[in-house]
Amino acid sequence: MPKPLSLPFDPIARADDLWKRRWGPAPSMAAITSIMRAHQILLAEVDAVVKPYGLTFARYEALVLLTFSKAGELPMSKIGERLMVHPTSVTNTVDRLVRSGLVTKRPNPNDGRGTLASITEEGRAVCDAATRDLMAVDFGLGAYDDEECEEIFALLRPLRIAARDFEGGAGFEGAGEDRPE
Repeated sequence: MPKPLSLPFDPIARADDLWKRRWGPAPSMAAITSIMRAHQILLAEVDAVVKPYGLTFARYEALVLLTFSKAGELPMSKIGERLMVHPTSVTNTVDRLVRSGLVTKRPNPNDGRGTLASITEEGRAVCDAATRDLMAVDFGLGAYDDEECEEIFALLRPLRIAARDFEGGAGFEGAGEDRPE
């Protein structure tokens, strides 16, 4: 958890007020600033929960993704696509998981240039334990009830659609061979 600011006022509300006076109303400025601060708070909290397992939240996400695949393995390119990160970040993340004994890598027999990442039994155990701990703290969103979390998801979905993360009407269909059964 990040160190509380303990300010006697809301700095984002103050910035919003000052912004209005200087440049006029811009609710999007207050919204983005709130989202970025929430990101800092949440990332610090979830990273603190998974740290005892030798993980960061990014590494935890990669383990979860591998547990969702039918065979417990995925091409590195698919991991990057699903986690929405640059190939260099995937390599760094997976290499750290390999050094920890949670994942193995091998050449992809279906793609001579590709590499498959596979979760180990230890990786599954660590993933399960970290998941229990994250669920116990509601992934850092304990200030919200289930309905509010669903609302947050719904409010942010149009932004993800506009960024072309996925086709607007797509839900889980089209998830491919790694879809959980």
